[in-house]
Amino acid sequence: MRIVETELLVIGGGVAGAYAALTARSYGADVTLACKTPLTGGSTRWAQGGIAAPLAQGDEEAHALDTLKAGRGLCEPEAVQAFVRDARSHVETLRDLGVTFSPHVTLEGGHSRARIRHTGDSTGHSISLALAGALGAARGPALDVLEGAFVRNLRVSGGAVVGADLLTPDGPVQVRAGAVLLATGGFGRLYPVTTAPPEGTGDGLGLAWQAGAALRDLEFVQFHPTAVVRGGAAFLVTEAARGEGGRLLNARGERFMERYDPALELAPRDVVARAIAAEIAATGRVDLDLRHLGAAFVRSRFPTVTASLAPLGLDLGADLIPVQPAVHYTMGGVQTDVQGRTGVPGLYAAGEVASSGLHGANRLASNSLSEGLVFGARAARAALAVLKPVPARTEALPAPLVDPACLHALRALVAGAAGLRRDGAGLRAALDAWAWPVTGAESRESLEAGHLALIGKRVLRAALDREESRGGHHRTDFPGEAAGAVHSLQSRALGEQVTRVPVGAAAAAVLGSSA
Repeated sequence: MRIVETELLVIGGGVAGAYAALTARSYGADVTLACKTPLTGGSTRWAQGGIAAPLAQGDEEAHALDTLKAGRGLCEPEAVQAFVRDARSHVETLRDLGVTFSPHVTLEGGHSRARIRHTGDSTGHSISLALAGALGAARGPALDVLEGAFVRNLRVSGGAVVGADLLTPDGPVQVRAGAVLLATGGFGRLYPVTTAPPEGTGDGLGLAWQAGAALRDLEFVQFHPTAVVRGGAAFLVTEAARGEGGRLLNARGERFMERYDPALELAPRDVVARAIAAEIAATGRVDLDLRHLGAAFVRSRFPTVTASLAPLGLDLGADLIPVQPAVHYTMGGVQTDVQGRTGVPGLYAAGEVASSGLHGANRLASNSLSEGLVFGARAARAALAVLKPVPARTEALPAPLVDPACLHALRALVAGAAGLRRDGAGLRAALDAWAWPVTGAESRESLEAGHLALIGKRVLRAALDREESRGGHHRTDFPGEAAGAVHSLQSRALGEQVTRVPVGAAAAAVLGSSA
């Protein structure tokens, strides 16, 4: 086994991990970045719409209010304020790294004004290429990038996380580090119909759970309203299509959103997703109509979507596009404070794997890429501020192994009980049936299945415990929003219990002053 020593181990090469690694290098730290795909893999490259940040000093308050409104009372105000303060400067750094944003900013659902910067409909891909290029240029003795490296388990010493064991194409690698930063993305692949890439299996949440970190608000899963689903695959049609004037029509040709929200097609995603699901149930289908915008404009504005739909026999500029909701983003994750600290010494998290407090019960459109920048940089700086020497002796945490052959049934069970609409009977039945075969054959697939089995149970428990409807969590047996907003917390120390913590108190309750 090859042994690597580094000051900071970053796990994940998307926007949060790549930017965190670059930030740490800018402070002179030795960094090892491990990602289980090539650097341009992961979720970041698939982000079509754009990146949200205040346009100018005066837009910070409006952007904060839009974020808080979308989050339905569960945003942490400190996280929102940190985000709107920092986001614009980090987006400007992307320009310095070579991302050429269009001078045309656009509007998306839940935003009170146009503030979404984009590079057509391939913004995430442009950002991913720029960050990968910067990392490539910085590679050397102080920056080691391990692509195709899957993290088997974390390593600890004296209660602190101090490294990880990796499965790489060149054999096993043990990394000993002063601190570990998780930037592994979400768990969209817990569901059968999702826009998440194949690697979105919640690895970071499983690793953090084994280390003793708390998982927060796992019941809040965001369904993107407009995906084209064929053969179980979901092809995203960016929210910017509605921002440019796209209309939603039911099977009777009616523009129906006025019955659900005065913001029409630009209502928050949870509202639009449930409206589309209701109209499909009532009339048989829902179409996205861009024809009135002109085929030439549509094809030039959305070349990536146009190209992705063409093999399906759909012309974005000339046809009605049949759409339906698909799992897109997971708001819940490893609980952190605004510095990316998890409460477990030496362990930090940023990006979709983390519950930073920014998104609350429903992520505001296009806040995710900029969240990765803001909190990736904050987590890197926080980790470097308290680095400890790399210990000579470390202990490997256990790695749960589940037979990957059960994943089809596991996903179907989660989707049936904890989909767009939930109820207590269905959630209890799913938990009663929750038993999956373990395996002694260790592989990336059995480790991923183990993470999904662990997280799936926690999603079901959190959804059952939350007897209200709020944001991305809708209970048909509790259709109203409760008077007080509380987070759900789960951890190994709590066993099977779900703890409720008021907004503003969660970080203090779990994190204390630990780093």
